Amino acid sequence: MFMQGSTKATDEASRQAAVDRLDLGSKRWDERLQQLAERAAIVARTPIGAISIIDHARQWLIAKHGALDDEVPRALSFCALAIHRPGEAMVVSDAMRDPRFADNPLVAKSPPIRFYVGIPLVDRAGYPLGALCVVDHEPRDQMPDLYDLAALAREAERICTRSN
Repeated sequence: MFMQGSTKATDEASRQAAVDRLDLGSKRWDERLQQLAERAAIVARTPIGAISIIDHARQWLIAKHGALDDEVPRALSFCALAIHRPGEAMVVSDAMRDPRFADNPLVAKSPPIRFYVGIPLVDRAGYPLGALCVVDHEPRDQMPDLYDLAALAREAERICTRSN
């Protein structure tokens, strides 16, 4: 059975309230966010770039470039683990060799998630909402430019948390 560890924040109720305040309907598939997801994939030289929001039970993609499920259970989400360390990138060079993810069904499926980098998205109050991430189907030793990915994540935060 897959167990990646806790995907719940210490103050999950307040974090979930911050997610609930987002107007996800207006953000999902927003052209500006779509462009950021595509730019993230270009920066990282990966086939997939995405922006996720993590709610109490699921990971929802609100923008993506490449083939990735639009939603997955939170318990399987790489981004759900990435949000625990706002301000830090979570890098998984080879998910098959990482004990947090080796048994994850998303690593076993075809095409697999093997390489992942997630930059947490945080609202103005400091609550993690989701992540800007890049994914490859092959493991990697070479890291993408984390500074450039973080800059894209900050831009995604501004778009996600701005009221329409």
